[in-house]
Amino acid sequence: MRARAFLVIVSAVFLAACSASPSSRPSSASGLSLGETSTFSVPGVSVPGTPTRYDKVMVRRFGSPAAANVLVLVPGTLAGAADFDIVGPYLAAHVPNLQVWAEMRREGALEDNSMLLRALNGTATVQQAFNYYLGWIADSSITSHYQPLKASQFQFADQWGLAVAMGDLHNVIGLARDGGKHTVILGGHSLGGAEASIYPVWDFDGRGGYRDLAGIVGIDGDAGLASGFGGTPTTSAPEAKAALAKLQAGSPWLDLLGFGLPWITGPFAELGAVAALKEPQAVSVNQKFPLLPAELKPSFPATNQGLLGYAFDASTSPAALALIHVHSGHLAARGSPRPWVDAGPTPVQDIAYVFSQEPLGPVDWYFPQRLSIDVGAASSLAQTPAAGVLGLRLAHLHQVDVPMYVIQTSLGGSHNGVADAAHSYQRQSRIPSLTVIDKHSTYSHLDPLLATPSKNAFLQTVVPWIEKLPRYRH
Repeated sequence: MRARAFLVIVSAVFLAACSASPSSRPSSASGLSLGETSTFSVPGVSVPGTPTRYDKVMVRRFGSPAAANVLVLVPGTLAGAADFDIVGPYLAAHVPNLQVWAEMRREGALEDNSMLLRALNGTATVQQAFNYYLGWIADSSITSHYQPLKASQFQFADQWGLAVAMGDLHNVIGLARDGGKHTVILGGHSLGGAEASIYPVWDFDGRGGYRDLAGIVGIDGDAGLASGFGGTPTTSAPEAKAALAKLQAGSPWLDLLGFGLPWITGPFAELGAVAALKEPQAVSVNQKFPLLPAELKPSFPATNQGLLGYAFDASTSPAALALIHVHSGHLAARGSPRPWVDAGPTPVQDIAYVFSQEPLGPVDWYFPQRLSIDVGAASSLAQTPAAGVLGLRLAHLHQVDVPMYVIQTSLGGSHNGVADAAHSYQRQSRIPSLTVIDKHSTYSHLDPLLATPSKNAFLQTVVPWIEKLPRYRH
């Protein structure tokens, strides 16, 4: 089922397809902008066997570095810092004395975004970029092209699990705190929300992560991610050992397609968004692509923007694509090609805007399998036998004493997963207050990140929550 889902994702974003400063990137038709922003690197933890050039993470900061409060946001599975390129600028502009940091995990350094940047800056066409990343796979005459990484040369990434992610994030939060001069709030989307919930429980040389924070934010994701999204948490030592053995025998990268091309979803998604951003009303010849699944083919020609919306919108996108669903609108009743009609909280141009951002893009090309294994074992927030085998340090659940906010959509709200996990977290800890926003009937998984800011239920509820935090510095 997962392989099928991601095959459809790859094909869907193929429809729309035929370090520069982020602030120089074009804005969307809705006037979105990154605002005051900067990008910088933060030293990560040292991992045995890992080249030192990869022991770092990147951060995109929105707002003034002089703001006394910092909201650190962590992306989800197969996701990158650009996922926060709408909500980050909005929060920095609308919450007094707040700056927002979007983290790009260390594997982001493995991506080659050179031709994407050229396409965005107008020095290469979308077709040239497509040929560079994907066209060469089917056309041997294309000799200058992207060189995928060889898994055999990156086995050290088998260690890039939760301990490494927590260590890297701890360094980011340490820099943000600046010796206690700044108040830090930690949040994340999907699996990033799970990381934000796990961090307070983590033991950093005898100090609980909760002591670094003034609040926890879960955007359709929290510590119960594995069970809340239909998975089964890993709790036993034999299960953990089996997962590690399987990892060590294969590739370090998550390859849900199973084609030996773990990186391919990144270029597909970003190339599709670039085409929709630059030529939104042009007809998409790729609608006739013979390998495109029938469920993604309207019976009439559509524009690049229209095909992008058709693939992402919950009313037309297959159920297997719930991870990328939004409530956007529909194709027009007439026209050739038919354009997209916005009729939901998330305009299609916002999808194109976020998914075309580089550097620090929206998709994690080389997501480490070890991180998924470890998060599954940490979802109970308890030091289980599996957690011991995997080297997890979940020691401070009962001491966590910071307020928490979560919002759940149709995906995270399945069986009330996000809300129930958050309430369980509160019962087992000292969390003084919990705010749960339930949008499972009207929002899909990406709506909290991509919806129009003025109508975004996440932004409209998290802003007053942040401002009322007891430790917030006004």
